[in-house]
This record gives sequence, structure tokens and C-alpha cells, in this order.
Amino acid sequence: MKKKWLFMFAALLSLTASAQENIYGFKVKNAEEKEISLDAYKGKVLLIVNTATRCGFTPQYNELQAIYAKYREQGFDILDFPCNQFGEQAPGSNEEIHEFCTLNFNIQFEQFDKIEVNGDAEIPLYTYLKKMQPFKGFDLNDKRGKFMDEMLKKKDARYAEKSDIKWNFTKFLVDAEGKVVARFEPTASMEEVEKAIAALLPNKR
Repeated sequence: MKKKWLFMFAALLSLTASAQENIYGFKVKNAEEKEISLDAYKGKVLLIVNTATRCGFTPQYNELQAIYAKYREQGFDILDFPCNQFGEQAPGSNEEIHEFCTLNFNIQFEQFDKIEVNGDAEIPLYTYLKKMQPFKGFDLNDKRGKFMDEMLKKKDARYAEKSDIKWNFTKFLVDAEGKVVARFEPTASMEEVEKAIAALLPNKR
């Protein structure tokens, strides 16, 4: 009975997500666990990231903060969602995670409540993000991409056929109309990410 209920709930979430035309109809919880609507970000270009504090990709916080500082006055924002689903690399409370990121990377963009991005407990926003931008593979010419591909194949030989988030620091780019226009795997260069962000902003540098 429980399995049937979970399946029905997941199907309902998927149906809700598929009916959305942009991200503005979704609500999420901030770090204080207060529900907010994403329509508060209307008109902004957004980068939505699932993060972790004890991951090999955690140093990307430095580059994320640099990009945020460079473009925030042009209508850009980063939405940071800690997630502990990949190697349990985001332990701790919201407060502890924020303190770590502030002390080590001086981040100034907003961090939200810790979430799940895959499975029965994934939040509807991520169901939608994955539907709009499915997984397209790693760059196997990049040593990090090859490593991730080999690691994930050991767990699931058909992992690449699924739209699931594969690891920490997967990034979704959202344009000023709330459309999800790109997905970047954690192995993608931050130069590539920044270039895509800048192309959507009204005052390009």
C-alpha cells in the first residue's frame, strides 16, 4: 500500500511539473524553512545548483561567487540548494552549511533548505528542471567526465538513459522569462557556464 501511495504521489508531482510553463509557479523553502514563491525572481537570469560542502567539486563555490559578483547588477542570481544524496557529502544543518560556505568561500548568494533532487522525495522544482533539460552525457574527452562516467556505470550500466541528477554541482540555467534553457553537469567548465549566463543578460560584457 505504501509503495502504491508513493508511486501515485510521484506521478502527481510529475503531472504538476509538466503543466508548468516556467519556474515561477513553484514554491521552495529558504534556509529558515519558510516557503517562498519563485515568482520573486521574475525577470532575472538564474543558475540553480545542487551543492555539497564535502565534495571534490565544492571549490566551484569560488567560481560561482565570482560569477555572481560580476553579473548580479545585471539581473543575475544563483539559487543554491544543498543536497546530501550524493556520497552524503552535504551533512549538517542549513545553518552549519551556510557558515561553512561563508567562511570558506565568502558566498553572498542565497542558500535554500536542504533538498532531495532524485527519487520519491525530490521537490517538484527538480522534477520540472530534469524534464525540461534531461541528462545529455559527460564529455568523455575530459578526464573528470570520463571518471564520472566510469564511476556511475559501475552502479548502473544504463545510468545515462535517465534524466536524474548525477552528482553535486549540476547546474540549470534559467532565462529572464523563467524558461530552463541549459543544463551543465558538474564537470562542465565554469568558463562555459559563465559564457552562457552572459549571453542571456541585457548588458553583456
